[in-house]
Amino acid sequence: MDQQRRILLKSTLAASATGMAISAGLLTPKAVLAAWNTSAFTAKNVNDALTGAYGSTDIPESDKIKLKAPELAQSGSKVTLSVTSNLDKTESISFLVKENIQPLCATFNLGSRTEGYISTNVKIGKSSDVIAIVKADGKLYSIKQYVKVAIGGCGG
Repeated sequence: MDQQRRILLKSTLAASATGMAISAGLLTPKAVLAAWNTSAFTAKNVNDALTGAYGSTDIPESDKIKLKAPELAQSGSKVTLSVTSNLDKTESISFLVKENIQPLCATFNLGSRTEGYISTNVKIGKSSDVIAIVKADGKLYSIKQYVKVAIGGCGG
């Protein structure tokens, strides 16, 4: 019982301290949350998203990256994608869906001791190339796969 009380007390104090810091202007949502790359995530095409995120659209394909995506997604509202990077010093993994209104779906920054693997769910509005971008040791690499969508993820 004492252990539960301590956990509750610590959680309450931590939440209170964070709330007071935000109220006092010491912490802003931008400082609390991960940095948001507006130009990359609001881009309307793949090239603009890549330029916003990485400053380049010239990203070679690599056979050291494995993208797992369904060939046919029954519904585009929830499509599971996973990437395994066998590149040394993988720094980040991004997912783009070429035909989505905003192609950049997600970017994951990895720690130096993190395995080069990410699995996530994305929406795919209509059949499209799915592109994974891996940044490893300061260089960019890509892989893509076409996913056919039976029922779109954006309303039909």
